[in-house]
Amino acid sequence: MHLSLRTLLETATAAGTLGCLFFYALSFSGLLSFLRYTRKATAQSAPNVRQLRPVSILKPLKGDDPEIWESFCSHAEQQYPEFELIFGVSDPADPACKTVRKLQAAYPARQIRLIVCERILGTNVKVSNLAQMVPKARYEILLVNDSDIRVAPDYLQQVTAPLNDEQVGLVTCLYRGIAAKTLGSRLEALGIGTDFVPGVLSARLLEGGLRFGLGSTLAFRRQDLTSIGGFESLVDYLADDYELGHRISATGKRVELSAATVATYLPPYTLGEFWRHQLRWSRTIRDARRWGYAGLLFTFGLPWALATLIASSGATWAWGLFAATLAARLLVGVGTASAVLRDRRVVQNLVLLPLRDLIAPFVWTAGLAGNRIHWRGEDFHLKDGRLFRVDPKVG
Repeated sequence: MHLSLRTLLETATAAGTLGCLFFYALSFSGLLSFLRYTRKATAQSAPNVRQLRPVSILKPLKGDDPEIWESFCSHAEQQYPEFELIFGVSDPADPACKTVRKLQAAYPARQIRLIVCERILGTNVKVSNLAQMVPKARYEILLVNDSDIRVAPDYLQQVTAPLNDEQVGLVTCLYRGIAAKTLGSRLEALGIGTDFVPGVLSARLLEGGLRFGLGSTLAFRRQDLTSIGGFESLVDYLADDYELGHRISATGKRVELSAATVATYLPPYTLGEFWRHQLRWSRTIRDARRWGYAGLLFTFGLPWALATLIASSGATWAWGLFAATLAARLLVGVGTASAVLRDRRVVQNLVLLPLRDLIAPFVWTAGLAGNRIHWRGEDFHLKDGRLFRVDPKVG
């Protein structure tokens, strides 16, 4: 006896919804595991001054980001015995240079340098700048983070502490998005707290630790960077943070997720800019973690549950499945944002969660097809993680 089309659709959509419920259960387990780790790390975090080794903070810049002055000041005000701040630009006329000079004047006792990186070593100019900044750094411990990152006063203490263990090769951080007032920016921040971070915690649990880094923080030893070929080996990769962590992990050393969390201040994205940013991120994940990208299909709980409702013509059991999925989605998303990121703004944006979740499958589908991305005002083709500039004459 052949199954009817309706039965097939009900079965397929219900299976997809159950797959999402499994993901939410995994995410919640990852959340609890990380909270246990952070409690232990906090209990052991009383600083031993002799263990606080000098740190070179490397910050490649291009243009002014939102709240960039406050973000720079948060680094200059670290409660840490010895560190330096090195800013790098590829264009001496970059507007960020003015902000760095202002920082130097405001904090004359700090070691703050601005370096003009004259060579373009590859298509990823940020990594090209980093490759030229590393030789200027004085210290063995290096820390790289994005220009728009704002940190707590004890950030350096928390992030560098795991590097006292020689088996730890890289330390990275979770981050929360601070949205501008636009709808696109609020959707972006909501996705970071309720989708991206639970995904990272799930990967940490499922894989027995991380195998990649996050651009919000990358702390490592100079010798471990050298062992993977330095930043020169990454100058054509879009997901340089992922590649750095992946390659250090491949040497047998651990990638540690710090108990510290940081904030990133998001631009006032329009809906079109939000879509382009999500599409770029989607295609980046597809190229870097193909199986992980396929698994994202089972993170779209509300769309799957809605499809089940439609396929079953609103059957009672489908409404029960929808309610369970909504409850699990809120538990994981709000729980992660509030307990891990301490992000109270996520509650204010919860009304946008259905819209964010309905957009996500379309982004995922668009990410499957095509290799073109828009990044920092330029168009590129993405192939096997590498960037290739689009010839404007060819398109």
